[in-house]
Amino acid sequence: MCPCEAWCSQKQTYENLAYEPGSQSELYPQPKALSRAVFQLSGLTPKSSIQAIESHVASLKGVVSVNFSVASGLAQVDYHASSISTRELSLEIQAMGYGVVDMAGEEVTKTGETEATESLTRIRVKGMTCQSCVRSIEGRIGTLPGVLHIKVSLSDQEAVVQFQPHTVTSEEVKEQIENMGFGATLTNKDTSIDCGQGETPVSSSILDSLTRTSVIGIVGMTCNSCVQSIEGKISEMTGVCSIAVSLKEERGTVTFDPSLTQPEELRAAIEDMGFDASLIESGSAETLLTPPLQRRKTPLSPHSPRMAHSSFGSTKASINGSSGSTKMATAGEEGKVQKCFIRVTGMTCASCVANIERNLVKHRGVISVLVALMAGKAEVKYDPGIVDAKRITQLIEGLGFGATLIEDNAVMDGKLDLSVTGMTCASCVHNIESKLTRTKGILEASVALATNKAQIKFDPEVLGARDIIRVIEGLGFGASLMKAEGFGNNLDHGEEIQQWKNSFLFSLVFGVPVMGLMIYMMVMDSQHEEHGGSMPEEQNLLPGLSLLNLAFFLLCNTCPGIIFGGRYFYIQAYRSLRHRTANMDVLIVLATSIAYIYSVVVLIVAMAERANQSPVTFFDTPPMLFVFIALGRWLEHIAKSKTSEALAKLMSLQATDATVVTLGPDHSILSEEQVSVELVQRGDIVKVVPGGKFPVDGKVIEGSSMADESLITGEPMPVSKKPGSSVIAGSINAHGSLLVQATHVGADTTLCQIVKLVEEAQTSKAPIQQFADRLSGYFVPFIVIASVLTLLVWLVIGFVNFHVVKEYFPGYDENIPKTDVIVRFAFQASITVLSIACPCSLGLATPTAVMVGTGVGAQNGILIKGGEPLEMAHKIGAVMFDKTGTITNGVPRVTRVLVLWERARLPLRKVLALVGTAEASSEHPLGMAVAKHCKEELETDVLGSCKDFQSVPGCGISCKVSNIEEVLLEGASASPSYSVLIGNREWIRRNGLHVGADVDDAMSSHETKGQTAILVAIDGVLCAMLAIADTVKTESALAVHTLLSMGIEVVMITGDNRRTAKAIATQVGIRKVFAEVLPSHKVAKVQELQERGLRVAMVGDGVNDSPALARADVGIAIGTGTDVAIEAADVVLIRNDLLDVVACIELSKKTVQRIRINFVFALIYNLVGIPIAAGVFLPAGLVLQPWMGSAAMAASSVSVVISSLLLKL
Repeated sequence: MCPCEAWCSQKQTYENLAYEPGSQSELYPQPKALSRAVFQLSGLTPKSSIQAIESHVASLKGVVSVNFSVASGLAQVDYHASSISTRELSLEIQAMGYGVVDMAGEEVTKTGETEATESLTRIRVKGMTCQSCVRSIEGRIGTLPGVLHIKVSLSDQEAVVQFQPHTVTSEEVKEQIENMGFGATLTNKDTSIDCGQGETPVSSSILDSLTRTSVIGIVGMTCNSCVQSIEGKISEMTGVCSIAVSLKEERGTVTFDPSLTQPEELRAAIEDMGFDASLIESGSAETLLTPPLQRRKTPLSPHSPRMAHSSFGSTKASINGSSGSTKMATAGEEGKVQKCFIRVTGMTCASCVANIERNLVKHRGVISVLVALMAGKAEVKYDPGIVDAKRITQLIEGLGFGATLIEDNAVMDGKLDLSVTGMTCASCVHNIESKLTRTKGILEASVALATNKAQIKFDPEVLGARDIIRVIEGLGFGASLMKAEGFGNNLDHGEEIQQWKNSFLFSLVFGVPVMGLMIYMMVMDSQHEEHGGSMPEEQNLLPGLSLLNLAFFLLCNTCPGIIFGGRYFYIQAYRSLRHRTANMDVLIVLATSIAYIYSVVVLIVAMAERANQSPVTFFDTPPMLFVFIALGRWLEHIAKSKTSEALAKLMSLQATDATVVTLGPDHSILSEEQVSVELVQRGDIVKVVPGGKFPVDGKVIEGSSMADESLITGEPMPVSKKPGSSVIAGSINAHGSLLVQATHVGADTTLCQIVKLVEEAQTSKAPIQQFADRLSGYFVPFIVIASVLTLLVWLVIGFVNFHVVKEYFPGYDENIPKTDVIVRFAFQASITVLSIACPCSLGLATPTAVMVGTGVGAQNGILIKGGEPLEMAHKIGAVMFDKTGTITNGVPRVTRVLVLWERARLPLRKVLALVGTAEASSEHPLGMAVAKHCKEELETDVLGSCKDFQSVPGCGISCKVSNIEEVLLEGASASPSYSVLIGNREWIRRNGLHVGADVDDAMSSHETKGQTAILVAIDGVLCAMLAIADTVKTESALAVHTLLSMGIEVVMITGDNRRTAKAIATQVGIRKVFAEVLPSHKVAKVQELQERGLRVAMVGDGVNDSPALARADVGIAIGTGTDVAIEAADVVLIRNDLLDVVACIELSKKTVQRIRINFVFALIYNLVGIPIAAGVFLPAGLVLQPWMGSAAMAASSVSVVISSLLLKL
């Protein structure tokens, strides 16, 4: 049987589509490239055995070939860099009694030369906590006489110093470091460095000759969290001096010590994190001798199997065919792009959005524009070399909208704007600036006397905003943070509501008299038609001018509604037309202007002709239109403010100030200070009183209480808080006073991150909204054309068949000239078409529903990052769950304790006390799980004492345990000692104990379920068996069942072995499993499902899940997972509850259904309303006046917003 057949025979009953040997989806290992080194040997004699040198070097592991030239004394070695380094080769040759010089520039040693003039030493440094400590040591030691160069590594806790031994000694350097408050220990003897025989030094810094630099291509990074994760992980590896990862260029540059690590090890480590990594180039002091053989691995061919699979892992854009290589090519251009957010006011409909987006993109330097109507926010990407954010703000203002730049969290980026009080002259400015610039950590300071403002750039790792304010206050001046106007200020639509309320009330004051005159006119026309109706000839003040028309004219011209309410529309319409666009305001201005101009013209003509009957005018139309439009806008903004209630509620959770305390011994409070929450710095100790809000994220260091986190996580039950517990900013402390150490402040808190996610979600556009935006762009021109056609058609109909107009003309009077009736009727229909048409309802259909949907999700612990995932989620055909930490709890737990009572008559509590004490000394994850379980069951944090502890990897532990009587609350005169053995069958048997068939069967039953079974022997007697497993979450099975009942395919993917994967899948009801899948292969499994035509949702929590989360149609991250996974995902589940996956899909369905209903409302309203206004349904008796059209238009927008608000029910 061939290997493939043998493999297939294992696959009979259970479906497992993980990577089959030889399949197309298998990712082939990268071929190992050769490196070449050339050495100059000294000390050779004619008797030297060249063959001995060659055979010795060739026998070394990793060496492929050795070529030696007797004449030149050069040795050329081809080797695998992953197996041996140039330094190790050099030392092997040196051990044979020869001097060696690396021809690439690194001189290893020379024998019998001149004395060393420089030395190198390594010093172990303890007590460093951040880069500030590193810079402090480098700055202080680097200035000492005789010190040529110093490099301090925070991750290795080590300093490498190059110095002149005749000026300073290594012991003196060590003492200087100790004087700075750090611990220092010399780790090796000084290494002499000699340039020898008048040669130039190998390099200006010996450190450069002892390190190598390698560039690694990394595919699959989606955000800065990926960057930080890689940098943090790789920087901790032995031998790594520094690492810089570029998200834009998709590469990492690593400087390392080749004697301790190799590029291949670094590449493999990055790949183990779930990213695709390949060596691009490696540079060092060495040079390449011949082009064919390189010292480091060559980059992969774009056509290699690995490259073909790795190119789709980075972002969703790659679905459309973009590859990793394409991104690398454009990375340089994208590196210059910056992004800014601008608050935009004055937008009323989708036409305004299209107007801003279309005009901004035309300007040089503006790359892309995304405007959100409901959020009142614009996201602009631009080239800072051509245009800046302030100029973009001015461009938006030039389009007729209010624009304010939303400042990002500059304090965290080391920029600070302060308001300074108490300055009187230039001397004050100089004092502040000079003091600030002398302060350590402040890079730049600029103070303006005229504006009383200070702009400061500083290093946030050295000092914070509070420290800077204290420096200024120490000089006798007042200082406070200048709070930037953010997005939250626009959430309640307060300004717009007040503006339209005032506009409506002004218009109503004079609109009511107009309405009264209209009623009077209709009553008089119907009841006194034979006496001239509402405008009898005897009431004419002048020939052709009636008293009623004069009253209408005066009310229309002197109405403050025209000045205050109408002024806004005319300004906006003018600005819109100036940029060759048309929006809702243009329609309103056209309707009112045509009505007014037509009325003035016919009145002047009647007076000029000295007509007996004053003509019927439309002077009543502008005031009435403005009344109903202002009312509609007022109600619309009130409804809009309701849609963002969820976000406003989240933002209101943020505390405004905090009590920062200084602690003494035993956590005694020495002092308290009330500061603004923006001034709290990481590491501060904050006091939170009962009933108060937690101002920052942190860990409890003293006190116990309960915290209400319901508004953030959606979890209704209070959560217990004790020392070591994490707290979330914005949650409410219940009954106990707590001391909390701040871990995340400002924009880094969980609450701020949630608010930011919801903001961005409500700013983004769903794909269905793009259709509405395109439609709105053509809507206004279409309505203008329809209005003109309506006018022309009715003019033609009137003059051809006057009987039609006569029959349907409201209040027809035979005294009115035939021409006046036709023209008036045609203009009335035309103006009504302009009044009733409403693109606003189309523009509001999607964003209002998205805003309410994301808000409802946020209140229930489901953060949806935008309209696209919200719309996509209802199309999901398959859900792929990661196992560890997603379906399971992610940590091992004791699931069963079986006491073998027949063998050893020991009570359960005593067994737990002995086992817990023994495992408390273990560092193994299973041992820690056992110790934790024992402590919980015994309800104690203190166990007995343990000695003679021995741990054998892969087997178990043995030790002696005593002093457990206190734990068991037994008063014994003498404390006996117990010999404890804990481990697997082999460990128990090795120690001379027999494992019976019944015990073996019990262990096997747990092992078939994917659990780990261990045995416990006390004083040579087998007494208990423990089963340990990563337990399934309680809701996992219900979530899977619900998804299956919805017709969604459920798949589990894991890197775990098949037996464990099958056991877990069986417990929760999943039939399809991908087991033993490497992190980098998860992306391919997502793609396989997509190629079957399924929309795939990936649910995960780890760094290794992030590429798959980005590749899936909808990525869903568990909130307790890593930052990388959360950044890569489209949806974040704060509560770590898999039922929220079901809730997310249901919310998507409801939201999309509501969007469709909104579109039906908007489209039917316009499709039915416009023909009615145009007079198409006159035979049915449907006739609309212009003011009726404006009222209906206002009602349409309000009805769409109210429809969206029904999502809250």
